[in-house]
Amino acid sequence: MSHDPDVIIIGAGPVGLTLANLLGLRQVEVTLIEARTELIDYPRAVGIDDEAMRVMQAIGLVDRVLPHTVPDQKIRLINGDGKVIGEINPTMREFGWPRRNGFVQPLVDRVLLEGLQRFGHVDVRFGAEAVDITQTADRATVTYQTADGSRRSISAKYVVAAEGGSSFTRKQLDISFDGETRKARGLVIDVANDPLGTPHAVFGGDPTRAYATLSLPHGIRRWEFTMHPDEPDELADDDAFVFGLLSGHVPAPESLQIIRRRIYAHHARIAGRFRVGRILLAGDAAHVMPVVAGQGWNSGIRDAMNLGWKLAAIVQGRADDSLIETYEEERRGHVAAMVGLSLNMAKLMTNDSRIASSLRDVTAAVIDRFPRLKAKVSGQGFKPMPRYDTGVVVPTPIPQFKSIPVRDDVPRSTGTLFPQPRVVGIDGAQGLLDDIAGNDWRVFVWNNDPTKFISASTAELLPRLGASLVQIVPAVQLPWAAAEAGDGVQVIGDPAGVFQAWFDARPFSVIIVRPDHVVAAECLAQDLEATLQKVFVAARVARLPIMTS
Repeated sequence: MSHDPDVIIIGAGPVGLTLANLLGLRQVEVTLIEARTELIDYPRAVGIDDEAMRVMQAIGLVDRVLPHTVPDQKIRLINGDGKVIGEINPTMREFGWPRRNGFVQPLVDRVLLEGLQRFGHVDVRFGAEAVDITQTADRATVTYQTADGSRRSISAKYVVAAEGGSSFTRKQLDISFDGETRKARGLVIDVANDPLGTPHAVFGGDPTRAYATLSLPHGIRRWEFTMHPDEPDELADDDAFVFGLLSGHVPAPESLQIIRRRIYAHHARIAGRFRVGRILLAGDAAHVMPVVAGQGWNSGIRDAMNLGWKLAAIVQGRADDSLIETYEEERRGHVAAMVGLSLNMAKLMTNDSRIASSLRDVTAAVIDRFPRLKAKVSGQGFKPMPRYDTGVVVPTPIPQFKSIPVRDDVPRSTGTLFPQPRVVGIDGAQGLLDDIAGNDWRVFVWNNDPTKFISASTAELLPRLGASLVQIVPAVQLPWAAAEAGDGVQVIGDPAGVFQAWFDARPFSVIIVRPDHVVAAECLAQDLEATLQKVFVAARVARLPIMTS
């Protein structure tokens, strides 16, 4: 591009690349700068969850990501005596994808980078290191230095800094990075031609030296070992030391084809602020966490998903600038929960106390005796799910009508992720919900034509929100419902009764879903008009003519 973009992204890691793809799909002009001359190729994340896979689906790259994953990867938890004390094996598909997937991050990052070639309005510049950032009331300017030492400046409406835990932007803005760095370090060893070949992962809570090993795609095996305080980082390059660590894990360590080895620290930190004016922090620049729970990469992808639709709505004139205030409001609480989970799991599995390890083993034995509790652990029921109580959400009281019997444990959906079962379109094509119904704002109405419950003036505002009207019916009703539907209504069928059961468990029949799949509001059909008006306010929908980029 020969002119300044709408958004500047600093950092071509997974967060910056994902956000650039999300904005590219929404026709937002983006310049992405990266200090390195190429993508990072050393060992990092190895787990991608169902929420992040849904994002890969949203940006149209999931089919290219899948070959680099191990779906439904089971984790066995082992104590110091080699006994299995627990198992994590989630098999649900609530959001359309396996909850746990092993993956090779550099290969997935490459897919994300190549995906940007689809967009002439996304400019990627490697060898461009940010050295200064300034801003005014309506623009932010980034000065970057190229490999030849020259400096250039570009400005945009917003800047998203996603350049990692040592973020230059965060430091220049003098934003604190609160938390701790654990004394225990880890040594990562990646090996080609997997000498074990087993598909699962093992987390070894051995107080003498904690370890983990995972099977990765393409015949790669990873080991991670806790380093003792008196062991220097240089030991990572000592073959004798490395082979000694591996001697109890494989028959012949000296014959292994080691791809890479690297020492890393366990950080648990959150930035004091995620935003200063028109400059935002995302991913590791905003938060870092121990790797044990496998949520660092995934948390950054959630940041990108939250930011993508909001930035697009603002720069395209469909929403007021104040919408960006909801980014930190919504993301901070969930990030803090993920950091806490990761830190607690790290302390649980990598501690060097025999007493603490014994207490952990006793607790595991107790859990094993209670099937429901055991199933919750196995299904990752301990993982905090996104739930927004404030931001772009409209909480609704549970209706009190005799015709709607309500249990004490009625599920509330506002602020949570909407499920993604398989559905069928009017053309008979079956697929996951987002592929059939789209990825923008959607008003899902069970068994009713939504046009019967909204006024003409409200219908006219739906394009500003970017919303479509979707009627969900039992699949057997699909032809009839489609023939009778109002203008602009998409009718989809529920072939396996998944949505019928979902709505049956709730006192609402209308669900309004944001582009990041978070439920913004839920209501009865008769309340749709009033609820949409509240959603327009929460989403800061602009009522002026839409600007073009």
